[in-house]
Amino acid sequence: MRRHLARAGALVEMIRAVNASLDPPRVAEALLAQVAGWLPERHWMVVALDEPTGVRVMATRAVPPALEPAMISVGQWVTTSGADFGAADLAADLRLPGHRRGSVLGLPLACRGRTVGAVITFDRATSASEPRLGVAARAALESALEPGALALENALRVQRAEALSVTDDLTSLYNSRYLSQVLRREAKRATRSGRPLSLLFLDLDGFKSINDTHGHLFGSRALVEAAAVIKSSARETDVVARFGGDEFALVLPDTGSEGATAVGERVRERLAAHEFLRADGLRIRLTASVGVATLPGAAETVEALIQAADKAMYLVKGRGKNGICVAGSDI
Repeated sequence: MRRHLARAGALVEMIRAVNASLDPPRVAEALLAQVAGWLPERHWMVVALDEPTGVRVMATRAVPPALEPAMISVGQWVTTSGADFGAADLAADLRLPGHRRGSVLGLPLACRGRTVGAVITFDRATSASEPRLGVAARAALESALEPGALALENALRVQRAEALSVTDDLTSLYNSRYLSQVLRREAKRATRSGRPLSLLFLDLDGFKSINDTHGHLFGSRALVEAAAVIKSSARETDVVARFGGDEFALVLPDTGSEGATAVGERVRERLAAHEFLRADGLRIRLTASVGVATLPGAAETVEALIQAADKAMYLVKGRGKNGICVAGSDI
């Protein structure tokens, strides 16, 4: 490793590799590609600090699922302490009990005076002594890892900033700005592929009574609960957004009106079954009015699709609420 790090251009290679992208996983992959050439170990992982939950796996190399928990635990320990972690046999190490046998070395990724992540390497075989680096080798490696840590932190900051720009502050769903972007992107894709695109508009019936009776704080909590129910009722491929107030929208790619109606019914039924504000000593029931519109059936443009879904939703409101209406039909 010292020969690699002493080679002219080693640091330049690291800087170039990790700064080729602003995508955190790609930065971590580039970092691993460099480090794996310096230390002759088989299993590698890079984790990043993910406050307040702990660490997030950013990249792996030859890590089977059975080894992931142990390596993540080491990464958690390193990012929390900011120190190296070495164990000749992790199964016998009291700092992290309960893991499988093998030798492990974890190194912090530090920059700007703080630890932003960790590099972990694992060997299934135990070693006679604790894996550790000499003073000179550790100093050289720290200098080589710092550009990677800096690039990873910058990429994570950009990612967080982008997430905030498209996320609703209250519910953590996507916001209306991002909804518009997704609709335009998916509409173009649907037009090219000839596949349908559906949009659901959903309004909570009777929500205003929560604000009027219990205050806006409880109203905000109810919206957060509603967002969680809607999100859990949607499919993995659906995009769920808060359109504004107590209105929500779901973008359903590759979905016709029949499939969209099924999703809408599931969301409506789960909202009706949910007891809102139960943790606050209240058990409030809310229903939802859902409008469904599909491109190209009910509309030919994004603007027309939004208008059709919105109109269908208000038709439900006019019919007594707590139902679903498909634009262009009598349902």
